[in-house]
Amino acid sequence: MIFINFYERSSGISIFLKLENLFLTLIFFLFSTLLVAANVKSYPTRPVRVLVGLGAGGGADTIARITSQKLTEILGQSFIVDNRPSAGGSIACEIVAHAVPDGYTLLAMSPTHTATPSLRNNPGYDVIKDFDPIALTVFTPYVLSVRTALPIYTVKDLISTAKIKPLIYASSGIGGGNHLTAELFNHMAGISMTHVPYKSGAQAVSALIMGEVQVSFTAMGGLISHIKSGRIRAIAVTSPKRSAISPEIPTVGESGVPGYEVIGWYGLATTANTPKFIIEQLNKNTNHAIHQLKDKFAEIGTEIAGGSHELFKDFIKTEFIKWAKVIKYAGIKPE
Repeated sequence: MIFINFYERSSGISIFLKLENLFLTLIFFLFSTLLVAANVKSYPTRPVRVLVGLGAGGGADTIARITSQKLTEILGQSFIVDNRPSAGGSIACEIVAHAVPDGYTLLAMSPTHTATPSLRNNPGYDVIKDFDPIALTVFTPYVLSVRTALPIYTVKDLISTAKIKPLIYASSGIGGGNHLTAELFNHMAGISMTHVPYKSGAQAVSALIMGEVQVSFTAMGGLISHIKSGRIRAIAVTSPKRSAISPEIPTVGESGVPGYEVIGWYGLATTANTPKFIIEQLNKNTNHAIHQLKDKFAEIGTEIAGGSHELFKDFIKTEFIKWAKVIKYAGIKPE
């Protein structure tokens, strides 16, 4: 009897403790849910910094500023562009990679950031592990342009000229999208133009206009005004199809280098291990922003992208593999 009574009392206590634990668990869950909801509503509560690894005035900078301005309007906090043009975008990448993972330090990504790890022995970041992708913003073709003083009007003219005399092309920096785009062209066209890197796409275009170089591959977003004014001559776009904004410009593929195609892209990322609700908040509002900016982006020759942060993560992995192959067969040595 004593044993039975003790067992019954023990069972009752056990059931009570289980109910108490269940109750506490439910309270904790509800509190956590309310806390997350409050955080979602409160982000951002202060200015957000957007790091651009290239100089002011180029395609990456232009896209980042347009997008940041719209995000400022939507979210009610300033998204401030911070240019750090050095080391193939590595400085901006390192700052973001080692920042506090709270969503207040973003990276304006471009092909540069997926190529640089294959160009540097110690880039200071892992493009796959150190960032949480947010969203792709836009796609854009690069434009193959030449000095107007040169008698080069087509891709075939450029190739034949490069085979008999030295030509110099400008880029926005070693490992940048336009650098690798040009090296891929060199490889597929069987020529060897000399590379001169500048700190930004704007400086590279200025060098072309001033006659310091003869050729450039530049994102259309940073070039369209110069094409329209006649300060440079656009002879081809690198995309698989012609640009809707300048359909008179043929593609490289249809102009003498079949199979050649490159699409430039831009997107936003932040530090790895940023809370998921912040990533989702940024993804949702970035997609909202770029759809509102569709016409504005079209005016500068870009096409909105968008999509989930998972889609962007897979895209970055694909780009990393692609550019590593280009760097290898183009013979570009790591620094």
